[in-house]
Amino acid sequence: MSRVPLSIVDFSSFFDGERPADAFRRSVDMARKAEELGYSRIWYSEHHNAATVASAVPALVTGHVAAHTSTIRLGAGGVMLPNHSPYVVAEQFGTLEEMHPGRIDLGLGRAPGTDRTTLARALRRPLNAAENFPSDIVELMHYLKGESLLPEIQAIPGRGTNVPLYVLGSSLYGAQLAAKLGLPYSFASHLFPPMLEQAVAVYRDTFEPSAVMSEPYVIAALNVTAAETEEEAARIHADMVRQHVVAMHFNGKVASEGEIEQLLASHVGKHYASMLDYYAHGTGPQVAEQLQAFAERAGADELMLLVKGPTTETNNRTLELVAESWGLAPAAAAGDPTTWRR
Repeated sequence: MSRVPLSIVDFSSFFDGERPADAFRRSVDMARKAEELGYSRIWYSEHHNAATVASAVPALVTGHVAAHTSTIRLGAGGVMLPNHSPYVVAEQFGTLEEMHPGRIDLGLGRAPGTDRTTLARALRRPLNAAENFPSDIVELMHYLKGESLLPEIQAIPGRGTNVPLYVLGSSLYGAQLAAKLGLPYSFASHLFPPMLEQAVAVYRDTFEPSAVMSEPYVIAALNVTAAETEEEAARIHADMVRQHVVAMHFNGKVASEGEIEQLLASHVGKHYASMLDYYAHGTGPQVAEQLQAFAERAGADELMLLVKGPTTETNNRTLELVAESWGLAPAAAAGDPTTWRR
Protein backbone atom coordinates (compact mmCIF):
# COMPACT_ATOMS: atom_id res chain seq x y z
CA MET A 1 0.00 0.00 0.00
CA SER A 2 1.32 3.42 -0.97
CA ARG A 3 1.96 5.64 2.04
CA VAL A 4 2.26 9.43 1.90
CA PRO A 5 4.88 11.22 4.03
CA LEU A 6 3.92 12.10 7.60
CA SER A 7 4.85 15.43 9.20
CA ILE A 8 3.97 17.30 12.39
CA VAL A 9 2.58 20.68 13.38
CA ASP A 10 3.70 21.73 16.86
CA PHE A 11 1.92 24.53 18.74
CA SER A 12 4.66 24.58 21.43
CA SER A 13 1.97 24.34 24.10
CA PHE A 14 2.62 24.75 27.79
CA PHE A 15 0.45 23.80 30.73
CA ASP A 16 -0.54 24.86 34.25
CA GLY A 17 2.54 25.58 36.34
CA GLU A 18 4.81 25.79 33.29
CA ARG A 19 6.50 28.58 31.40
CA PRO A 20 7.08 28.90 27.63
CA ALA A 21 10.61 27.61 28.23
CA ASP A 22 9.09 24.24 29.10
CA ALA A 23 7.25 24.23 25.78
CA PHE A 24 10.45 24.95 23.86
CA ARG A 25 12.27 22.10 25.61
CA ARG A 26 9.39 19.82 24.73
CA SER A 27 9.47 20.98 21.09
CA VAL A 28 13.17 20.11 20.87
CA ASP A 29 12.53 16.68 22.36
CA MET A 30 9.64 16.05 19.97
CA ALA A 31 11.73 17.08 16.96
CA ARG A 32 14.55 14.78 17.96
CA LYS A 33 12.11 11.91 18.40
CA ALA A 34 10.40 12.68 15.07
CA GLU A 35 13.75 12.86 13.29
CA GLU A 36 14.78 9.52 14.77
CA LEU A 37 11.52 7.89 13.63
CA GLY A 38 11.47 9.27 10.08
CA TYR A 39 8.86 12.04 10.05
CA SER A 40 9.42 14.48 7.20
CA ARG A 41 9.01 17.94 8.73
CA ILE A 42 7.73 19.94 11.68
CA TRP A 43 6.03 23.30 11.41
CA TYR A 44 5.42 25.94 14.10
CA SER A 45 2.41 28.24 13.89
CA GLU A 46 2.21 31.93 14.73
CA HIS A 47 -0.22 32.73 17.57
CA HIS A 48 -0.53 35.89 19.64
CA ASN A 49 -2.18 36.47 23.02
CA ALA A 50 -2.90 32.74 23.32
CA ALA A 51 -2.77 31.65 26.94
CA THR A 52 -1.09 28.26 26.41
CA VAL A 53 0.76 28.61 23.08
CA ALA A 54 4.42 29.67 22.98
CA SER A 55 4.99 29.76 19.21
CA ALA A 56 4.43 33.50 18.76
CA VAL A 57 7.61 33.79 16.67
CA PRO A 58 7.96 30.74 14.40
CA ALA A 59 11.32 31.87 13.03
CA LEU A 60 12.90 31.82 16.49
CA VAL A 61 11.38 28.47 17.42
CA THR A 62 12.50 27.02 14.10
CA GLY A 63 16.06 28.24 14.59
CA HIS A 64 16.22 26.90 18.15
CA VAL A 65 14.96 23.45 17.17
CA ALA A 66 17.13 23.33 14.05
CA ALA A 67 20.22 23.88 16.20
CA HIS A 68 19.32 20.74 18.17
CA THR A 69 18.49 18.46 15.21
CA SER A 70 20.26 17.36 12.05
CA THR A 71 18.07 16.26 9.14
CA ILE A 72 14.37 16.87 9.71
CA ARG A 73 12.85 19.82 7.82
CA LEU A 74 11.55 22.66 9.98
CA GLY A 75 9.69 25.87 9.45
CA ALA A 76 6.55 27.92 9.84
CA GLY A 77 3.08 26.56 9.47
CA GLY A 78 2.78 29.36 9.31
CA VAL A 79 3.87 32.93 9.42
CA MET A 80 0.78 35.14 9.29
CA LEU A 81 2.09 37.32 6.49
CA PRO A 82 -0.30 40.30 6.88
CA ASN A 83 1.25 40.84 10.32
CA HIS A 84 4.70 41.45 8.83
CA SER A 85 6.70 43.13 6.12
CA PRO A 86 7.57 40.59 3.40
CA TYR A 87 11.09 42.01 3.46
CA VAL A 88 11.60 41.15 7.14
CA VAL A 89 10.17 37.67 6.65
CA ALA A 90 12.59 37.13 3.75
CA GLU A 91 15.49 38.19 5.97
CA GLN A 92 14.38 35.94 8.84
CA PHE A 93 13.87 32.78 6.81
CA GLY A 94 16.79 33.56 4.54
CA THR A 95 18.93 33.67 7.68
CA LEU A 96 17.55 30.30 8.78
CA GLU A 97 18.22 28.77 5.36
CA GLU A 98 21.81 30.04 5.39
CA MET A 99 22.30 28.53 8.86
CA HIS A 100 20.53 25.24 8.11
CA PRO A 101 20.65 24.78 4.31
CA GLY A 102 18.05 22.54 2.73
CA ARG A 103 15.98 22.17 5.89
CA ILE A 104 13.78 25.28 6.07
CA ASP A 105 10.13 25.69 4.97
CA LEU A 106 7.95 28.78 5.00
CA GLY A 107 4.20 28.33 5.21
CA LEU A 108 2.20 31.53 4.81
CA GLY A 109 -1.18 32.29 6.32
CA ARG A 110 -3.64 35.11 5.74
CA ALA A 111 -5.38 35.12 9.15
CA PRO A 112 -3.91 37.25 11.97
CA GLY A 113 -3.33 34.37 14.39
CA THR A 114 -5.06 36.36 17.11
CA ASP A 115 -8.15 38.40 17.94
CA ARG A 116 -9.02 41.72 16.30
CA THR A 117 -8.16 43.77 19.39
CA THR A 118 -4.67 42.31 19.67
CA LEU A 119 -4.18 42.78 15.94
CA ALA A 120 -5.12 46.45 16.02
CA ARG A 121 -3.79 47.59 19.41
CA ALA A 122 -0.75 45.38 20.07
CA LEU A 123 0.46 44.27 16.65
CA ARG A 124 -0.67 47.66 15.29
CA ARG A 125 -1.71 46.24 11.97
CA PRO A 126 -4.69 47.54 9.98
CA LEU A 127 -7.70 45.26 10.01
CA ASN A 128 -7.65 45.16 6.20
CA ALA A 129 -3.98 44.11 5.94
CA ALA A 130 -5.02 40.68 4.66
CA GLU A 131 -6.17 42.30 1.42
CA ASN A 132 -2.49 42.54 0.42
CA PHE A 133 -1.81 38.83 1.00
CA PRO A 134 -1.42 37.87 -2.70
CA SER A 135 0.90 40.77 -3.54
CA ASP A 136 2.85 40.24 -0.30
CA ILE A 137 3.53 36.62 -1.29
CA VAL A 138 4.75 37.70 -4.72
CA GLU A 139 7.01 40.34 -3.17
CA LEU A 140 8.40 37.76 -0.73
CA MET A 141 9.03 35.24 -3.53
CA HIS A 142 11.05 37.81 -5.44
CA TYR A 143 13.19 38.68 -2.40
CA LEU A 144 13.98 34.99 -1.83
CA LYS A 145 14.85 34.45 -5.51
CA GLY A 146 17.16 37.46 -5.53
CA GLU A 147 14.91 39.24 -8.00
CA SER A 148 13.62 42.05 -5.83
CA LEU A 149 10.80 44.13 -7.27
CA LEU A 150 12.84 47.08 -5.96
CA PRO A 151 16.30 46.40 -7.45
CA GLU A 152 18.03 48.80 -5.08
CA ILE A 153 16.66 46.83 -2.08
CA GLN A 154 17.82 43.25 -1.56
CA ALA A 155 17.04 40.85 1.28
CA ILE A 156 20.41 39.96 2.80
CA PRO A 157 20.28 37.23 4.05
CA GLY A 158 17.46 35.89 1.92
CA ARG A 159 18.52 36.69 -1.61
CA GLY A 160 18.99 33.52 -3.66
CA THR A 161 17.96 31.13 -0.87
CA ASN A 162 14.70 30.14 -2.59
CA VAL A 163 13.16 29.01 0.69
CA PRO A 164 10.17 26.80 -0.28
CA LEU A 165 6.84 28.60 0.18
CA TYR A 166 3.52 26.97 1.04
CA VAL A 167 0.12 28.65 1.05
CA LEU A 168 -1.90 27.76 4.15
CA GLY A 169 -5.65 27.96 4.23
CA SER A 170 -8.98 26.76 5.54
CA SER A 171 -11.22 28.09 2.77
CA LEU A 172 -11.51 28.34 -0.99
CA TYR A 173 -9.54 31.61 -1.00
CA GLY A 174 -6.24 29.97 -0.07
CA ALA A 175 -6.85 27.10 -2.47
CA GLN A 176 -7.47 29.45 -5.38
CA LEU A 177 -4.45 31.59 -4.53
CA ALA A 178 -2.08 28.62 -4.20
CA ALA A 179 -3.33 27.28 -7.52
CA LYS A 180 -2.87 30.64 -9.24
CA LEU A 181 0.68 31.04 -7.93
CA GLY A 182 1.63 27.43 -8.62
CA LEU A 183 2.57 26.78 -4.99
CA PRO A 184 1.94 23.84 -2.62
CA TYR A 185 -1.25 24.09 -0.56
CA SER A 186 -1.68 23.11 3.08
CA PHE A 187 -5.22 22.88 4.49
CA ALA A 188 -5.71 23.41 8.25
CA SER A 189 -8.22 20.58 8.64
CA HIS A 190 -6.94 19.85 12.16
CA LEU A 191 -8.87 22.95 13.30
CA PHE A 192 -11.15 23.96 10.40
CA PRO A 193 -12.50 20.78 8.80
CA PRO A 194 -15.66 21.74 6.86
CA MET A 195 -14.27 22.81 3.47
CA LEU A 196 -11.33 20.41 3.12
CA GLU A 197 -12.53 18.31 0.20
CA GLN A 198 -14.01 21.23 -1.74
CA ALA A 199 -10.89 23.36 -1.28
CA VAL A 200 -8.57 20.56 -2.40
CA ALA A 201 -10.73 19.93 -5.47
CA VAL A 202 -10.65 23.62 -6.40
CA TYR A 203 -6.88 23.72 -5.92
CA ARG A 204 -6.23 20.66 -8.07
CA ASP A 205 -8.70 21.66 -10.78
CA THR A 206 -7.36 25.20 -11.17
CA PHE A 207 -3.64 24.63 -10.51
CA GLU A 208 -1.34 26.53 -12.87
CA PRO A 209 2.17 25.05 -13.25
CA SER A 210 4.91 27.46 -12.26
CA ALA A 211 8.67 27.70 -12.10
CA VAL A 212 8.30 26.31 -8.57
CA MET A 213 6.09 23.28 -9.23
CA SER A 214 4.76 21.47 -12.28
CA GLU A 215 2.02 19.62 -10.40
CA PRO A 216 -0.20 20.40 -7.40
CA TYR A 217 0.88 19.25 -3.94
CA VAL A 218 -1.56 19.01 -1.03
CA ILE A 219 -0.78 18.77 2.67
CA ALA A 220 -3.77 18.04 4.92
CA ALA A 221 -3.66 18.22 8.70
CA LEU A 222 -5.44 16.22 11.37
CA ASN A 223 -5.24 15.45 15.06
CA VAL A 224 -3.90 12.11 16.25
CA THR A 225 -3.61 10.05 19.44
CA ALA A 226 -2.29 6.51 19.51
CA ALA A 227 -2.03 4.27 22.57
CA GLU A 228 -1.40 0.65 23.47
CA THR A 229 -5.14 -0.01 23.76
CA GLU A 230 -8.21 1.35 22.02
CA GLU A 231 -9.71 2.20 25.41
CA GLU A 232 -6.74 4.30 26.50
CA ALA A 233 -6.71 6.18 23.20
CA ALA A 234 -10.46 6.85 23.51
CA ARG A 235 -9.96 8.25 27.02
CA ILE A 236 -7.18 10.58 25.88
CA HIS A 237 -9.25 11.63 22.87
CA ALA A 238 -12.19 12.61 25.09
CA ASP A 239 -9.89 14.55 27.44
CA MET A 240 -8.22 16.38 24.55
CA VAL A 241 -11.54 17.43 23.00
CA ARG A 242 -12.70 18.68 26.39
CA GLN A 243 -9.47 20.67 26.88
CA HIS A 244 -9.80 22.17 23.41
CA VAL A 245 -13.36 23.34 24.03
CA VAL A 246 -12.43 24.89 27.38
CA ALA A 247 -9.33 26.59 25.99
CA MET A 248 -11.20 28.03 23.02
CA HIS A 249 -13.95 29.49 25.18
CA PHE A 250 -12.16 30.61 28.35
CA ASN A 251 -8.61 31.28 26.91
CA GLY A 252 -6.81 30.74 30.20
CA LYS A 253 -9.48 32.16 32.50
CA VAL A 254 -10.43 30.08 35.52
CA ALA A 255 -13.78 28.33 35.12
CA SER A 256 -15.80 26.26 37.55
CA GLU A 257 -16.73 22.66 36.81
CA GLY A 258 -20.33 23.77 36.43
CA GLU A 259 -19.38 26.38 33.84
CA ILE A 260 -17.36 23.83 31.92
CA GLU A 261 -20.17 21.27 31.89
CA GLN A 262 -22.63 23.92 30.74
CA LEU A 263 -20.26 24.92 27.96
CA LEU A 264 -19.75 21.33 26.79
CA ALA A 265 -23.52 20.83 26.51
CA SER A 266 -24.10 24.11 24.66
CA HIS A 267 -24.26 24.85 20.95
CA VAL A 268 -21.04 26.86 21.27
CA GLY A 269 -19.27 23.99 22.99
CA LYS A 270 -20.36 21.53 20.34
CA HIS A 271 -19.13 23.92 17.66
CA TYR A 272 -15.70 24.08 19.29
CA ALA A 273 -15.64 20.27 19.55
CA SER A 274 -16.52 19.96 15.84
CA MET A 275 -13.28 21.76 15.02
CA LEU A 276 -11.55 18.47 15.91
CA ASP A 277 -13.73 16.28 13.69
CA TYR A 278 -10.64 15.05 11.86
CA TYR A 279 -9.05 13.16 14.74
CA ALA A 280 -7.45 9.74 14.30
CA HIS A 281 -7.27 7.79 17.55
CA GLY A 282 -6.82 4.18 18.61
CA THR A 283 -4.02 1.65 18.55
CA GLY A 284 -1.16 2.10 16.10
CA PRO A 285 -2.73 -0.08 13.37
CA GLN A 286 -6.13 1.56 13.88
CA VAL A 287 -4.63 5.04 13.54
CA ALA A 288 -2.70 4.00 10.43
CA GLU A 289 -5.94 2.76 8.87
CA GLN A 290 -7.67 6.05 9.73
CA LEU A 291 -4.77 8.08 8.34
CA GLN A 292 -4.87 6.14 5.07
CA ALA A 293 -8.61 6.71 4.75
CA PHE A 294 -8.19 10.40 5.52
CA ALA A 295 -5.37 10.81 2.98
CA GLU A 296 -7.53 9.26 0.29
CA ARG A 297 -10.58 11.33 1.25
CA ALA A 298 -8.53 14.54 1.31
CA GLY A 299 -6.58 13.78 -1.85
CA ALA A 300 -3.46 14.52 0.18
CA ASP A 301 0.15 14.06 -0.92
CA GLU A 302 1.32 14.47 2.69
CA LEU A 303 -0.30 14.45 6.13
CA MET A 304 0.50 16.94 8.89
CA LEU A 305 -0.23 15.54 12.36
CA LEU A 306 -1.10 17.52 15.48
CA VAL A 307 -0.20 15.06 18.23
CA LYS A 308 -2.66 15.26 21.12
CA GLY A 309 -1.89 13.95 24.59
CA PRO A 310 -1.57 14.95 28.25
CA THR A 311 2.16 14.28 28.69
CA THR A 312 5.43 14.13 26.78
CA GLU A 313 5.44 10.38 27.30
CA THR A 314 2.02 9.83 25.74
CA ASN A 315 2.90 12.06 22.79
CA ASN A 316 6.17 10.25 22.20
CA ARG A 317 4.31 6.95 22.31
CA THR A 318 1.88 8.26 19.71
CA LEU A 319 4.80 9.16 17.44
CA GLU A 320 6.35 5.72 17.92
CA LEU A 321 3.16 3.73 17.36
CA VAL A 322 2.17 5.72 14.27
CA ALA A 323 5.67 5.53 12.77
CA GLU A 324 5.80 1.76 13.30
CA SER A 325 2.35 1.12 11.86
CA TRP A 326 2.87 3.51 8.93
CA GLY A 327 6.26 2.02 8.08
CA LEU A 328 8.33 5.19 8.48
CA ALA A 329 12.10 4.98 8.28
CA PRO A 330 14.67 7.61 9.37
CA ALA A 331 15.93 8.03 5.80
CA ALA A 332 12.54 9.50 4.89
CA ALA A 333 13.36 12.55 7.01
CA ALA A 334 16.11 13.74 4.68
CA GLY A 335 15.12 16.27 2.05
CA ASP A 336 11.79 17.74 1.07
CA PRO A 337 9.03 15.33 -0.08
CA THR A 338 7.96 17.90 -2.70
CA THR A 339 11.45 18.44 -4.17
CA TRP A 340 10.92 16.04 -7.07
CA ARG A 341 8.04 18.22 -8.23
CA ARG A 342 10.11 21.37 -8.52
